[in-house]
Amino acid sequence: MSDHEQQQSAPRRGKVLEALARAERKVFTRPAPKSAKAQMKFLLTRAKGSTKALAERLGASRRTVERYRAGKLTTPQKRLQAALVEETESEWQPQVRAQARQQAATSTGMMVDVTAYFGFTCKDSSDDGRERSITTAISPTYAKQILELQDAGATEEDLHPIVAEAITESYFTDWGTRAAGLRADFTHVSKIEFRFLPG
Repeated sequence: MSDHEQQQSAPRRGKVLEALARAERKVFTRPAPKSAKAQMKFLLTRAKGSTKALAERLGASRRTVERYRAGKLTTPQKRLQAALVEETESEWQPQVRAQARQQAATSTGMMVDVTAYFGFTCKDSSDDGRERSITTAISPTYAKQILELQDAGATEEDLHPIVAEAITESYFTDWGTRAAGLRADFTHVSKIEFRFLPG
């Protein structure tokens, strides 16, 4: 498979998945390695020294991995650079990330800041769908479901309904105290950010 074919076949993460990944990066207590050599060395320790396993993971050759580790190559092409950053950040400080996720799922929940087109379904509802910018808390119950779906490899389409339900609960029905039976759906997400809350 050529580099071009690999680039074409690599699935692009959607806005919700990207936002969850960014939220995790914000809880790091130390910055992740930045240079290609440092990233390669770090990822090799995570791959138990297997250049073959790391090469497959990055979509590169073993020789390429070895040359970056040795410092013979220093400036990766765009696709490899993106893979190095993503893989490094996904492996960096796993205990810190796990602690933030556990806290969100059991006690603090999360904050979400979203601009999207919201449509509604409700008995006797006359509220037409429109674009809204909303910042609201998400309960630990919904934070847990969202994070579990992310872990299970959910797609953007899988996550939209549960994120919409979470926003409906806190923002539109004020934690179930009004607008009983209202259901909001969102599409055309122009921006979304999640934030882990301190305990």
